[in-house]
Amino acid sequence: MTARDRIAGLLAAEAVVVRREHPELSTALDWLVRTGDLTAVLPGAYTTPVAAGDPRAVIAAVARAWPGSVFTGAAAARLSYWPEAPLQIVTATAEHRRVGSRILRWQRRIVPPELVTARNGLRVTTPSLTALDLSDLDHTEALDVALRKRVVTLDTLREALRLTPCRAGNAARWAVFLDSRADPWSYPERLGHRLLRSEGITGWTANACFLAPGGELYYIDIAFRRLRLAIEIDGRVHATDPAVFESDRWRQNALVGAGWRVIRFTYRMMVEHPEVFIATIRAHLP
Repeated sequence: MTARDRIAGLLAAEAVVVRREHPELSTALDWLVRTGDLTAVLPGAYTTPVAAGDPRAVIAAVARAWPGSVFTGAAAARLSYWPEAPLQIVTATAEHRRVGSRILRWQRRIVPPELVTARNGLRVTTPSLTALDLSDLDHTEALDVALRKRVVTLDTLREALRLTPCRAGNAARWAVFLDSRADPWSYPERLGHRLLRSEGITGWTANACFLAPGGELYYIDIAFRRLRLAIEIDGRVHATDPAVFESDRWRQNALVGAGWRVIRFTYRMMVEHPEVFIATIRAHLP
């Protein structure tokens, strides 16, 4: 087998070739870099030019070249609880200054061991710390997804903040944590909670379980259980995902059949007419 064949096999298996792991291939690696067949993702870590812009190749290079690093932010989200997380820049920790790239940013940061977990052999921040790092009051998708998937709780979020005191940006992280106290599963739900709290309306529960007479388990966006009043908030996914659309109709029929009143709002209705949102709900309260 030629050196070129060995390199091709390593790339197929591991996405990158690390020079220090294969010193016998150094000459071949240098030649393939000169011919443009390979490019350096990181110093001493190589892949094809096509793969060089793929964050997955960068993650593989970091994991092979610096296995002690911890992936953070969107990379940690994608590697753990949110495979669909938007990822343009890979972030990872480094105790000492290292050379990054246009899609790799090193963070001079030490993550407490309690907030590091392993995913497929890679070290990543826990979902609680990851979700907090990616969220603020206007951009909460990472945290909403984590809450919806139940990979975090208010207790684990609080613990992540306790273990990382004095960090820049912690005031914003505490604010989004407090904003999550009703357990919202999407930004439209979160906005609904904010409006209800701002008007002093109490007696409701978010994402309340409802067991239909036929045995189906549903979750009500906002439930006034004592009044059998359900508030349903439709985001964009309701219009684009047929499964969500169908499930919502089954849930509403089950609720109505069990004697509940159901009021539906869209995200746009709450943004453009918050006063109508509040007035409509108040009209159904005692």
